[in-house]
Amino acid sequence: MSTFLMEENIRGKRARVLAYYLPQFHPIPENDKWWGKGFTEWTNVGKAKPLFRGHYQPRVPADLGYYDLRLPEVQEEQAELAKEAGIEGFCYWHYWFGNGRQLLERPFNSMLKNKNIDLPFCLAWANHSWYAKSFDLKGKDQLLIEQQYPGKTDYTEHFFSLLSAFEDDRYVRVDGKPLFVIFSPKSIPDLSLFFDTWNDLAIKNGLKGFFFVANSDNVKEIDLWRSKGFDAVNINRLFHFAQYEYSLWRKAINKFFRLYMNRSSIVEYKVASKYFSGVEDSLEYCFPTIIPNWDHSPRSGRKIHILHNSTPALFKEHATKVIDSVQNKLFEHRICFIKSWNEWGEGNYMEPDLKYGKGYIHALREVLLKE
Repeated sequence: MSTFLMEENIRGKRARVLAYYLPQFHPIPENDKWWGKGFTEWTNVGKAKPLFRGHYQPRVPADLGYYDLRLPEVQEEQAELAKEAGIEGFCYWHYWFGNGRQLLERPFNSMLKNKNIDLPFCLAWANHSWYAKSFDLKGKDQLLIEQQYPGKTDYTEHFFSLLSAFEDDRYVRVDGKPLFVIFSPKSIPDLSLFFDTWNDLAIKNGLKGFFFVANSDNVKEIDLWRSKGFDAVNINRLFHFAQYEYSLWRKAINKFFRLYMNRSSIVEYKVASKYFSGVEDSLEYCFPTIIPNWDHSPRSGRKIHILHNSTPALFKEHATKVIDSVQNKLFEHRICFIKSWNEWGEGNYMEPDLKYGKGYIHALREVLLKE
């Protein structure tokens, strides 16, 4: 982004926080075909029910309501809320399936054209196939659209489809390079070809190359992805509590209930959040993840993990620990990712709801502006 916009957006803040942004909240023909006319993420959110006493469902959006991302006013209001939280920018999930096939691109393209939105942005390639998932014992996942990697010609087309975004002054840069996240780096069969193609095209088109970030839930993979050419790794420890908090016996019982009893794992947020950060977060090339909440039950019913009793106060404790861990880095590299801004179907969001209002937004702001 431009030097002016960057300075305005980070002034007085202790870290550069980017929030993952889901563009699913508008109907598309493919979802109409697969799930029924008018389907959006709100379809699952609206029909959610509590599964046990004290289970916080349904979750109802407050300030923005059940919005439609085809309306420019919605994205403008989201940007203002993000700035209120101290968030530097949104990291939009981007769907490119190969051979020029895209989905859910409309909100990002609309934002790109809307200069009233002065919040910075970047992209995360959600390079995975889509399935109609079965959450019962007898069903099988049904492939809806396959992620493919046709090679250099497709990588070139992919680059030029996004060039206007990379050239935009609002695009988030690190070390002068556009930041680009790859969700599943191990899925790309010719990763070096992808890197070489994009960096070569970037330089030929007046950019300095890319700052590539690998998304990973395994801290043991940090050095691996660095050796493969990534500039940094975004570590997501959402389920790390299971590795340390549970005995082997407890792990076996939990696995039994998930596989054979079709039940979910319910864990206190206060317990799980102790494992959301680690010593690796202080590394210059490790970008940690801040997690406000998690409840996948609107999408999957009983067979899923639920982080129970998340509150803005507990979230603030977790966010403080993460932000503190990056303070010895160059400010340029004090990047933390929020998972997520608006993943309502996963109970994973920062946006205001009827129970807590702007509680998570205010909590993050207090952490980022703490002296």
